[in-house]
Amino acid sequence: MHVVAVVNRKGGSGKSTLATHLAGYCANAGLQVMLGDVDRQQSTLAWLRRRAAQPLPRSAPIFGWAIDPRSVLRPPAGVTHVVLDTPGGMRGLDLARVVMHADAILMPICNSAFDRESAAECYEEMMALPRVASGRCKVAAVGMRLDARTKADVQLKAWAAQHKLAYVGALRETQAYVRCVERGLTLFDVPAEKVQSDLAQWQPIVEWLHAAWQAAERSELPAKAAARLASPAAPRAVRPARALALPSDRAPLTALNVPKAVPRPGLADRLSRLFAAFKPQG
Repeated sequence: MHVVAVVNRKGGSGKSTLATHLAGYCANAGLQVMLGDVDRQQSTLAWLRRRAAQPLPRSAPIFGWAIDPRSVLRPPAGVTHVVLDTPGGMRGLDLARVVMHADAILMPICNSAFDRESAAECYEEMMALPRVASGRCKVAAVGMRLDARTKADVQLKAWAAQHKLAYVGALRETQAYVRCVERGLTLFDVPAEKVQSDLAQWQPIVEWLHAAWQAAERSELPAKAAARLASPAAPRAVRPARALALPSDRAPLTALNVPKAVPRPGLADRLSRLFAAFKPQG
């Protein structure tokens, strides 16, 4: 199971827009994806309800998973990819909990001094955590709501380079995102010819994400090999690689060959504890 978390302490940075679109990309690529909401505002749950009312025959379902005050929820069976939408203001133990379970973290950042300062402080705290410091959890920034008529993208790239933070792409300010979110959709759910220029901006983002997932797979290989040697059971068959790409008539994204995710032992239980830690009281 692969996990990507969308993290930014500052409200209004575009976390839910980025998270829902990452889930929409995975779903349209044929992956069993869960959109997990550890934000008490539960924005993505409302989006999923709107999505359920849309006819999407070519799109795989996006499973929902939210914090619940009455029970500890488990991920649906068969889920291979998880997108976590996180609350603003997250720091300390809450931030460490998310990092503990994520393979990759994407930080949506708008180009303002307040956004950059908040993101820099958050990234500095993450770099002190062992999983990020060792490279087991990759972190990158995504520019959000950038005006194409300005030099905002160049400024954010320079800022990211100054802080040694990977900057993997920028999404322009457009009503296409607003219209999609209002209907429970993503750009990956609408005809590609209507949003071709916007879909092109996603190419470097999803390439970076697939590379992070591949790195997570490679880091687990030694542990899996040791476990097989220690076990008397027969080795399991190796699953074939799977091409992760949208159908050619949906979006001009490059085909990316990534090994199919293998659920990690105990990850469901650890994620359940993560959601339990964030659930509201009462």
